[in-house]
Amino acid sequence: MKGQERIETARLVLRKPTPADAEAVFQRYASDREVTKFLSWRCHQSIEETRAFLDRSEREWTQSASGAYLIESRDPARLLGSTGLHFETPILAITGYVLAKDAWGYGYATEALTAIVELARTVSVRSLRASCHVENIASMRVLEKCGFFREKPDLYISFPNLGPIPVESLRYVRTF
Repeated sequence: MKGQERIETARLVLRKPTPADAEAVFQRYASDREVTKFLSWRCHQSIEETRAFLDRSEREWTQSASGAYLIESRDPARLLGSTGLHFETPILAITGYVLAKDAWGYGYATEALTAIVELARTVSVRSLRASCHVENIASMRVLEKCGFFREKPDLYISFPNLGPIPVESLRYVRTF
């Protein structure tokens, strides 16, 4: 079953990205070192890296039930960040989210992740996972508000914007 390409919430629109989104994604959040600090992907140094992300996203949408979603505010309409479902198996998916700095602290991450949890349920995901850097307290709170539980043991993963050595990371899971 394919996921919807457009999801609307009270304040947000989550939608499948297009190649035309490259400049906005790059400018709003993908090239911001502070925004990408705790992410598992490297801060984009060029618009070409953002275009490559959008190309991978399109392939993922073709090969699985869904993929990346851009998060936009509804009124006024503007790009806030991204989220998505990335399938490891037909019933196991990984999620995460990123918001531009000026979108922090307004509950957008919780609202977007709530929509992604519902999407996961509708496309028959049985286990939804997310990783979180141990210092990213705000993200921990969002995950817990959305019904995720911390899974043991903790992981060691690379956060390329912090350095090359894998560091402790918390794994969260939501089962259906």
